[in-house]
Amino acid sequence: MTGTKRTEFCLAGRPIEPARVSPGMTVEQLVECYRGMGYNARRLAEACETFQMMIEEGATVCLTLSGAMTPVGMSGVLSTLLEAGFVDWMVSTGANLYHDLHRAFDLPMVQGRFDLDDNVLGRAGIARIYDVFIHDGKTLLPTDEIVRRVFERQSLPARFSTAVVHHVLGEEVRRTAPHPEKSLLATAAEFDVPIYVPAHADSSLGMNLALNYLKGRPAEPTPSLDILESAAIVAGAAKNGALEVGGGAPKNFFMQTQPMLWQVLGQNKGGHDFFVQLTDARADTGGLSGATPSEARSWGKLKDAVRNNVVVYGDATVALPVLTAWALTRCRRRPPRRLYARRERLLKRVVDRFHQSECKRGK
Repeated sequence: MTGTKRTEFCLAGRPIEPARVSPGMTVEQLVECYRGMGYNARRLAEACETFQMMIEEGATVCLTLSGAMTPVGMSGVLSTLLEAGFVDWMVSTGANLYHDLHRAFDLPMVQGRFDLDDNVLGRAGIARIYDVFIHDGKTLLPTDEIVRRVFERQSLPARFSTAVVHHVLGEEVRRTAPHPEKSLLATAAEFDVPIYVPAHADSSLGMNLALNYLKGRPAEPTPSLDILESAAIVAGAAKNGALEVGGGAPKNFFMQTQPMLWQVLGQNKGGHDFFVQLTDARADTGGLSGATPSEARSWGKLKDAVRNNVVVYGDATVALPVLTAWALTRCRRRPPRRLYARRERLLKRVVDRFHQSECKRGK
């Protein structure tokens, strides 16, 4: 490309005009305003458009969740996405699901302050998540007891994935909690949305199940089933999309489904089709789970290094409600795929295909 043509190409973008806001603007109008700007306002508008494409093109959408999102009230936003059929399955930290239980059982979390003396809070039996206060005796210990009681009564199979753990909890919330409508777990159980927790032991849920283990009533999920079931969901989808809140283990667990299929099982899907991430991490310090979209393409995790991929660098508590409101305004609701009920059939299909391939190779 000559210098002149390169200059013409560089100046071929949409002109940036002074952004105008007006009284009574809708979220849709605000995102349209962002579309004509730069920095992460423009990235958020692009993320809204990409998420809309995922939904309208029928992609199977996985939402990955890290950071303390449910303590600050994001359970309601996430439940809305599940109810609309815009999210088909999830990968989460265990902490988000544990803290999701509190409100359903009338166990309080309250707005506090981030600048108080934590020695004082500790002596008062108050745990702090930035500006959220949770009382040890009034909230944490009763929640622990609820979790332990649920699994003392359960008759679980010899081997099961973490999706079973969270479906059981969600059904218990639906049956017994005073306010199941406040629980993401209850919504996921209602719509058969499977939720996987790859770092299951790294949470209060895992800690309480460890006590059940000591009492001779083990509820031990099988990590290999998490890996295989999640890969089977991806293998069974015509298109796959990611809506990633934060990074960490949930992000990488979802992204590894593609290498699991082609690298280990020999069933190449060619990478995920859509990718949206809301994060404040940096790639140059090893953040983003070490993977920008373009880097993920080099691992076979995404189909394209540029197209249909957006990273919004900002606070997910600000960006996700905006993206959700945009999707509710622009997109028709989709019927639930009910992947929890289908996961064993999807897994059998992948396993049968693997064994057939092994037989052909004489292994």
